[in-house]
Amino acid sequence: MTDVVDTATTDEVLSELRSWLGENWDPDLSVAQWWELLGAAGWSAPTLPTSAFGRGVARSVAVQISQEIAAFGAMGAPEGLGLMLAAPTIADHGSDEQIATFVRDIVTGQRAWCQLFSEPGAGSDLAGLTTRAEADGDEFIVNGQKVWTSGGHVADFGMLLARTNPDAPKHQGISYFGIDMHQPGVEVRPLRELTGQAIFNEVFLTDARVPAASLIGGRNNGWAVANTTLGYERASLGSGGSTRGGSAVPGTIGGNLARRAGDFAPKKAESRGASRPSARARGGAMFDVLVGIAKGNGMDRDATARQDLVRLYTWGEIGRVSAERVKAARAQGRDIPGMANISKLSMSLIVRLTRDLGLRIVGNQGMLHGYDQAERDVVAAATGNAFLNAVTNTALYAQAPSIYGGTDQIQRNIIGERVLGLPKEPGNERNTPFNQLAKNA
Repeated sequence: MTDVVDTATTDEVLSELRSWLGENWDPDLSVAQWWELLGAAGWSAPTLPTSAFGRGVARSVAVQISQEIAAFGAMGAPEGLGLMLAAPTIADHGSDEQIATFVRDIVTGQRAWCQLFSEPGAGSDLAGLTTRAEADGDEFIVNGQKVWTSGGHVADFGMLLARTNPDAPKHQGISYFGIDMHQPGVEVRPLRELTGQAIFNEVFLTDARVPAASLIGGRNNGWAVANTTLGYERASLGSGGSTRGGSAVPGTIGGNLARRAGDFAPKKAESRGASRPSARARGGAMFDVLVGIAKGNGMDRDATARQDLVRLYTWGEIGRVSAERVKAARAQGRDIPGMANISKLSMSLIVRLTRDLGLRIVGNQGMLHGYDQAERDVVAAATGNAFLNAVTNTALYAQAPSIYGGTDQIQRNIIGERVLGLPKEPGNERNTPFNQLAKNA
């Protein structure tokens, strides 16, 4: 979906929002009731077209809308992959009926979504997926395995890629579905990470069923739909995520829909500028932490540490300026080819630099880490460094950004082939039926 600047000015949109908030915000509403109002009015996902429960505004305006909601002291829109990926993809490729059901439930927080793309044997080569969806009347029967499924344990629906024609070349025989995760044929198993958390999952699909009406974008056209989703994902990761303040996990499993909306709202006096930081601000916060630790233990006098602190600051500024360039281009109805991929690469670089620099600054203390609050308290008391866990947690997490959302190598391939026009890798796999391709033993 291309960003659209509404005919109304930004000031008019924000003025309408303030009036709407004054008339509708009530902290004693349930989360479900508040999200129903926010989503139905188009304020949850304002970049979506008006025909898909949005406002049709540019991303730069959407950021200001999120900031205004937080500044007013109201609870923000639902978080998660539904709003970030599923809703805009369905708005681009879905039918009116799918928009009326799937997208409405996303923007009103009634259903949470996950992404069922990667497989144990199809990560970087996503088109090599082997999960099958076989037609059975007005349904498809799905069998296969997915992995690295963020939020799968709290998802109501999944964005499923499955092979519907193994006789076609691998990119041409894939379909994209919205699959109900609440059925006997879907098993979700958490994957515990180095950080001690388990936000990723593996998902086993055994004779799971999905209605043909939930096929998004047409049968065997899933690769085009998936690339739309991946485009939104890279843009979101590169921009550093949401600017919403005071929100909650959506859907029926998260357990928040019946809770009081006011309990999730930022305090009005603190809310302006207190929303989740952008890529530059988030990097800047960690930059400030590292500078503070370095000044405290004398590492600020180390020449190489000082040089890398400048590098970290510089990359953060490059990310901030790049985001502003993208906003300006989109406000004019243009785009910057490859910028989403470049931003994703930059984000991976920043996290790795933060890891290496942070561990160098904290020295031997970097071998200590708390996996829960009790352990973090013990480490902080023993070292006298309340920020140590932020450094070690970043170090443990830093391996992930260069993999999820498309590996760094995939991003470079896309930039080389689609932006710079370099030749594709040799081979005839794009024209060879999938079931005739060589497989690993």
